[in-house]
Amino acid sequence: MAPVDGSTLLALGPNAWILLAVLLALAAVVWHTALGRPPVQMLLAGARALVQLAAVALAIAWLSDKGAWAFAFVTLMFMVGVWTSGHRVAPDGRWWMAALPLAAGVIPVAGLMFAFGVVPFSALAIIAVLGQQIGGAMATVTLAGRRVRDELALRNGEVEAAVALGFEWPAARLLVGRDVAGEAVLPSIDQARTAGLVTLPGAFVGMILGGAAPLDAGLIQLLVLVSLLLVNASAAAATLWLGCRGAWAPTRTFPA
Repeated sequence: MAPVDGSTLLALGPNAWILLAVLLALAAVVWHTALGRPPVQMLLAGARALVQLAAVALAIAWLSDKGAWAFAFVTLMFMVGVWTSGHRVAPDGRWWMAALPLAAGVIPVAGLMFAFGVVPFSALAIIAVLGQQIGGAMATVTLAGRRVRDELALRNGEVEAAVALGFEWPAARLLVGRDVAGEAVLPSIDQARTAGLVTLPGAFVGMILGGAAPLDAGLIQLLVLVSLLLVNASAAAATLWLGCRGAWAPTRTFPA
C-alpha cells in the first residue's frame, strides 16, 4: 500500500479551524431553528470538546509509558460517563445509579479482554479500548434509560392492568419497557453489520495508514466492535432492570 503523505488522513491547517467554526455554527442554527433547542447547548458542546481533547492528548502523551496510571485516567472517564448518563436519565433522582449499568457493561468485557491477553498492559491500549467501551455504554444507558422512563410513564395504564392480572410490579413494567430498552443497542448492531461496507471505523483506518497488516487491523477492529455489542447489550439490560424497579426515582414514588 502506498504511503500516505503526512500523519493524518485529512489535510489540516488554517482551513480546518475555519471549517470547525463553520460546522459548529451551522449545527447550532439547525439545532435551534429546526429542533427548537437553545443554540448555546451546541456551541458549549463544541467548545468543551476542543478543550477536553487538547487536555486528553497531553494526558495520554504523559501516560504513554505509565500503564498503572492509565487505570486512574479510565476511572475518571468512568465517573464522567456516570455523571453524564445519570443526569440525562434521572436529573432529579438517583443519577449516580448510572454507575451500575456502566459497570455491568464495561467491567466483565474488559476483564475478559485482559484475561485472554488481547489488551496489553499498555497505557495507550488501556485508554483506547476501555474508553471506547465506556463511551458506548454511556450512550446506551442514556438512550435505554430515557426510553424506558418515558414508556413507563406513557403506558402506565398497561402496567397497572398487568398488576391487576397478578403480575408483580417489576414484571409488569418489564412487559412495557423491554422492547424500547433494546432499541438503544440497535446503533451498535448496525455499526457491526455494516463495518467495511457503510463505515470504516477510525481504528481500522488508522492502523492501515500506520502500516499494519490489513488482516491484523481488521481483527482488532472486529474485537472492538463485537466487544461493544456485549458492553451495550449488558448496559441496556442493567438499565432496564433498574428502571423496572424504580431505582432511578428520588423516592419510592410507585410500588416496587
